[in-house]
This record gives sequence, C-alpha cells and structure tokens, in this order.
Amino acid sequence: MVSAERVVAADAATIFGLIADPTQQPRWDGNDNLAEAVPGQRVHAVGDVFTMAITTNQAIRENHVVEFEEGRRIAWQPSEVGQPPPGHLWRWELEPLDEGRTLVRHTYDWVNLTDERRIERARRTTADALASSLAGLAALAEE
Repeated sequence: MVSAERVVAADAATIFGLIADPTQQPRWDGNDNLAEAVPGQRVHAVGDVFTMAITTNQAIRENHVVEFEEGRRIAWQPSEVGQPPPGHLWRWELEPLDEGRTLVRHTYDWVNLTDERRIERARRTTADALASSLAGLAALAEE
C-alpha cells in the first residue's frame, strides 16, 4: 500500500468534483495511465461503475465504486470489462481544514491483488506517482 497527501488551496467540493467526474481524471493523472472517459459518468454512490480508457492499448477498464461519501471520500476497484475486480483499490480522502484549504490523501492499496499479471505494475506505483497526481489535481483545483 502506498499513499501521499498534501494541502490543496481549494475547498473540498471543488476538489471532489474533479475526482468524482471520470472525464476530469486524465487531466491530473500522475501515473500517465488514464486516456479518457465517456462524459456523464459522475460518481454518486457506492455501487456505481464508471469506465475509463487507459493509455495501454486504449483498453477499457470498469471501476467499481466501493467507498463513497460526497465531498469526503471515494474509492474504486478497477477491473477488465465484465470481470470481477482483482483486488487493488484507488482511494481519495478529503479533510477540509478551513474555507479555502483541504488536506487530500491519495492511496493505492494492492494488498489484496490476486492477478499475478498486475503485481509488477502495482510495484511501480510509488508514493511519488501518487504525489504527482496530487500536484496535478491541486493545480486544477487552485485555478
């Protein structure tokens, strides 16, 4: 499991809007893994599933939302289309500090990853890569 956090000079609602709307995610992805998402997939609840084209061969991934609290927390487990998630999880947690600042924590948890083909890529996902996503997100939210 790897994690990174930083204070972003924006309110939690603005930041969360950039995370919960899959079309925005490629704009701040520090892993250079996300290509594009079809508009209209804004996440609203646990059980939602959004799709994303990834940069590798433009493959489509389903993302199964397993944690959700509007403006505060969202987590999903990616999978190949029509397949169960193999056990890794992306989580975002937001903690408002005051009216214009939010502590944002980004975690990649692959403790329960069962797909041997994905383990090497999981190992390459470092705290620096997560910090890069946080920096991109902060730049957009602070505009």
